[in-house]
Amino acid sequence: MTQTSNDRKGDQPSSIVARKLNNHVDIHFDRTWFNELQQRLDRNGPWDDWTMYQLAVEAEQSKLIGSFDDLQCMRTLPTLEPMPHQISTARKVLHEMSGRAILADEVGLGKTIEAGLILKEYMMRGLVSRVLILVPASLVLQWVRELNQKFGIPAIAQKKEHSWQNEVVVASIDTAKRDPHRDILLNHDYDMLIIDEAHKLKNKKTTNYQFVNQLRKKYCLLLTATPVQNDLDELYNLITLLKPGQLGGQSDFAANFVVDKRVPKNEDRLQEALSSVMVRNRRGDGGIQFTKRIVKNIPLPLSTEEQALYDAVTGFVRDRYNESNGDWTSMLALVTLQREVCSSRDAVFVTLVNLFKKTAEDSPLRAKIWELVEFIRNIQANTKAEKTMELIREMDDKVIIFTEYRATQEYLLNYFRSHNLIAVPYRGGMNRGKKDWMMDLFRGRAQVLIATEAGGEGINLQFCHHIINFDLPWNPMRVEQRIGRVHRLGQQNDVKIYNLCTLGTIEEHIVSLLHEKINLFELVIGGLDHILERFEKEDTLEQRLSKAMLEAGDSTDLRKRISDLGDQLSHLRTQVAEEDPIPETPIGAILDAVGQTVEVRP
Repeated sequence: MTQTSNDRKGDQPSSIVARKLNNHVDIHFDRTWFNELQQRLDRNGPWDDWTMYQLAVEAEQSKLIGSFDDLQCMRTLPTLEPMPHQISTARKVLHEMSGRAILADEVGLGKTIEAGLILKEYMMRGLVSRVLILVPASLVLQWVRELNQKFGIPAIAQKKEHSWQNEVVVASIDTAKRDPHRDILLNHDYDMLIIDEAHKLKNKKTTNYQFVNQLRKKYCLLLTATPVQNDLDELYNLITLLKPGQLGGQSDFAANFVVDKRVPKNEDRLQEALSSVMVRNRRGDGGIQFTKRIVKNIPLPLSTEEQALYDAVTGFVRDRYNESNGDWTSMLALVTLQREVCSSRDAVFVTLVNLFKKTAEDSPLRAKIWELVEFIRNIQANTKAEKTMELIREMDDKVIIFTEYRATQEYLLNYFRSHNLIAVPYRGGMNRGKKDWMMDLFRGRAQVLIATEAGGEGINLQFCHHIINFDLPWNPMRVEQRIGRVHRLGQQNDVKIYNLCTLGTIEEHIVSLLHEKINLFELVIGGLDHILERFEKEDTLEQRLSKAMLEAGDSTDLRKRISDLGDQLSHLRTQVAEEDPIPETPIGAILDAVGQTVEVRP
């Protein structure tokens, strides 16, 4: 018998059994498979098992889309449970806006999830494969993680020049607009372009705007919680970037829709035009549930030395104001000094040194600046830092501390280190890699994250539910943005907010104004928007506070001036609460009316 290759290796075919008997080979064929096939044919005829056939049919039917309006991607996202308003937004962008939209939900409502749903749906329908996502540097890896983990989209973070060749790339807009990256991107055609924090494109004269405008894209999503802040032209620029001609030319838009830069006309027509390109959901809409905010204001008496520095800085700033004959617009740098003295001696020192360097050598002002430096040298402790340490020890949990000043951040890092407490910084000047490293350290080893205003933009910290406002901005919206880093969809715990305020300083009045008069810390952001828009028809609240501080004769006068501002805000808050859901503020009314086009239900 001729041996096969299998025989030579010692292997026998599975269906053949061979044995040697009386000097000859007896070959037996294994016909088990044939017998089983014959039994199946005898039972079912030439068909397979009927039960298995039914299961196969059901499996195929389950893959079918019952309606073109259904989101196909939902079947492929078993671990993601989008909110109803997020699903409604995705459907609206897909079926009514042809994939070009401004997602303008208020802070914390999940614009990233909405963008991910829309992108996944277009990819599943075979309409999108090449995608460019431009975001602030601090958000690049956050976007990559969200797309990979929640949507199964193979996004990569741009690192090298060759990274642009990938199908879905997330990059910093500042990197993308620079050479050699700029030319590479402008020579590509993108199926979808997504831009986060898109309000930074509101000025069409900037390189960011001009670069994005030149990118070739079929579909485009712009994400921003503040599509317009101070000027209707900002809104026009964003919409023109998204869908040229939607509002006509610049002169047409001005003639048809603008009375003043913040006062629109023909509101119904403008709302209709916006509704075809913008979706806006609000926190106050039904079905969007958040945990509570628990606020605790902590008044702190300054030490004798700290109070002496505060009084000396206040006197110095007011003297300069009087010398300027009441020109308070030229006093912005010195107003900053007044705010810093409520934060830390380190912040004051940095500003004084810079002021000293800029002052002419023969100016008598130099001696007065140096006198303030002597007050700083007398201070041996920081009352706020000591209280902060006490709070952290008590809560025994992760906490984010916000400060406006880099010098205060550095002081706190050193102070905590000297007390064997692990803290990490987060600020705008860090590169993307370092920011991600700091965030990973905070999630893991570190108990404390100390963030400046610039560093806190766009980050999500739902795993933390304690906030300490070491110092407070005079702009209420920035306070709300701080809280929004933690108090957002996905937060499982009530958020505890601690506001440190030094007695006998303007900070004491600011906390009273923000908390008691307008209840900022517990007020949803939509209500705050409406209050401030009415209040700031001429000067912003920040400008009015600066003017009150400069013009007040003494602490009693200052208290009265700020109390008057608070009464005005309180009155406006009552008005907003008593009115219809659509407020009478011109821009706010239009944006809110746009928001009502999306159904939000439990």
